[in-house]
Amino acid sequence: MRAMAPKPLLFAPWGGIFEPMCGRFTITHPNEALAALFDAVMGNDLPPSPRFNICPTQAVAVVTADAGRRLRAMRWGFLPRWYKTPTDGPLIINARSDTIATKPAFRDAVRQTRCIIPASGFYEWQTAADGTKLPWYFTRTDAAPMAFAGIWQQWEQGGLAHDTCAIVSTDAGPNMAGLHHREPVILEAADWPLWLGEAGHGAAVLMKPSAAGVMGCYRVDRAVNSNRAEGPELIEAITA
Repeated sequence: MRAMAPKPLLFAPWGGIFEPMCGRFTITHPNEALAALFDAVMGNDLPPSPRFNICPTQAVAVVTADAGRRLRAMRWGFLPRWYKTPTDGPLIINARSDTIATKPAFRDAVRQTRCIIPASGFYEWQTAADGTKLPWYFTRTDAAPMAFAGIWQQWEQGGLAHDTCAIVSTDAGPNMAGLHHREPVILEAADWPLWLGEAGHGAAVLMKPSAAGVMGCYRVDRAVNSNRAEGPELIEAITA
């Protein structure tokens, strides 16, 4: 049975097994609105919006601040420079905040090429006792777009070139604890200049869990378990 999306829950009676963190997300805000929100020049290669089931390796809209802010397309799936092909190693969609400064794959990017990955919401899965994967949809409680802290770099091999990105993750905060042990770093608007390298140094302090009440969530249909599913019905709340 479906219902209209309620005000997101701040807490829920979770249980079960953890799934990989933030492996799917949505963009329901128009690209023009995102460019205006981030005061960025909009690229002409942006993927269309809305999208209700963005999956790893797909193109996503990313905010960078190299010679002015730009909203541009990148591959979600960070490629270290030593990969000979895009599938030469593990698929990297997240970078842990506690090791990002020391891991060879990320340490240059976190110092030199940080970015913001806008999202309208993201999915997390709870595995029930019978093995059923139950999806939950997380959004900001103020209905604003999320601003995931990200890193990016250009990968080039054999005449191929891709701008690639990953979402920075941190320990779960009060809005996520109990469903998952990690959450994406969600930046507040006042912190965007520091993360993008426009306002000096010290961005490491931003890699922290979201404050209580920033995010809420509700259950959605298991149709989103398929990476081929698409459509606004994926983010409709369900009552059971």
